[in-house]
Amino acid sequence: MTQQPCIYLDNSATTPLSSAAKAAMLEAMEQYGNPSSLHTMGQEAETLLRRAREQVLAALGVRPRQGGTLIFTSCGTEATSLALFGCAYAKERRTARHILITDSEHPSVTKAAERLEADGFSVIKISTKGGGLDLAQLDDFLANGPDLLMASLMLVNNETGARYEVEEAFRRIKARYPEAVTHCDAVQGFLKIPFTVSSLGADLITVSGHKLHAPKGVGALYVSPELIKKKKIIPFLVGGGQENGWRSGTENVIGIAAFGGAAADIHGRRKAIEEHLKELYAYAEEQLAPLELRINRPIRHVSHILHLTLPHIKSETALHFLSSKGIYVSSGSACSAHSRKTSSVLLAYGLTEQEADCSLRISFSEYTKKEDIDALAEALAEALHRLVRIK
Repeated sequence: MTQQPCIYLDNSATTPLSSAAKAAMLEAMEQYGNPSSLHTMGQEAETLLRRAREQVLAALGVRPRQGGTLIFTSCGTEATSLALFGCAYAKERRTARHILITDSEHPSVTKAAERLEADGFSVIKISTKGGGLDLAQLDDFLANGPDLLMASLMLVNNETGARYEVEEAFRRIKARYPEAVTHCDAVQGFLKIPFTVSSLGADLITVSGHKLHAPKGVGALYVSPELIKKKKIIPFLVGGGQENGWRSGTENVIGIAAFGGAAADIHGRRKAIEEHLKELYAYAEEQLAPLELRINRPIRHVSHILHLTLPHIKSETALHFLSSKGIYVSSGSACSAHSRKTSSVLLAYGLTEQEADCSLRISFSEYTKKEDIDALAEALAEALHRLVRIK
């Protein structure tokens, strides 16, 4: 009996564990002490946390004496909630009540913004049509808008693969509103594209472990030293005072250790991985070009996410067809996969509802091979020949 192949092309949803992450997890499993305990076992667990913190900070380009705090959380969503709510409800920040985001943010930002709006804050959305940040619209707001509390702009869109010009946006924002807080959701960009804390220009940066071959259940928020010094952020989750008082709750030592191990491993090989992903993207475009489909290539894009539209097949139908052949892709963000609503991100990009309902996201990792893309192209050709749109 022929074994069903497993071709995993949904790496923007989550990634398989790397050998470095597994090794770090096994080591941490032997150090089961509580890192808040004062005895030797607790100190050994704390040592693992400290090492992981240093590894993730190094991967963010933070030098030892540069300063800045890394707060480990349960996921990227929690890190973003800490960033947005922690800044919005800091006492010193209650005079300005306007928050700037894009119209294609991850739900962790859009849902938080909706709650803040219900609490009396004003939310302004900048267009990202075609996959580009509308800097002219941003300039218009900066020239005529009211005081700005904070701006939260994602680095890489998790559905389309658009790479937004957040560095330039943050520079313009700071020039107009020096006291405004800047936050970047860098989950899909961290260790996938080159950037550092300094080059990004954000006060707060969200990253997540399971997008780079660490386990699910661990994220982190980088906080600039200036933000802490000026008390522009307060804790969101309170209790026992773990993470130096910034995020209470006993730390997930095993997950955090794996996050650090995975980050250090990729950071040391990132240039080779970046080149591999560029080759895969170009090869995928070449192999899919003869098919009756459209590749939605943003103005500026990353190499690990390829978004396409199948003119005659609904996304769900195509997903089930590919899955039956052992090929795993997605139709968009895994965080909203069970929603029956049309993706607001794809509508913001410029797709019609019908086009958005017939779109797929293909996402690569360093483990993806050209043979995987060959199998995908063959399966899509068969799907386009056999399947019809379900009304």
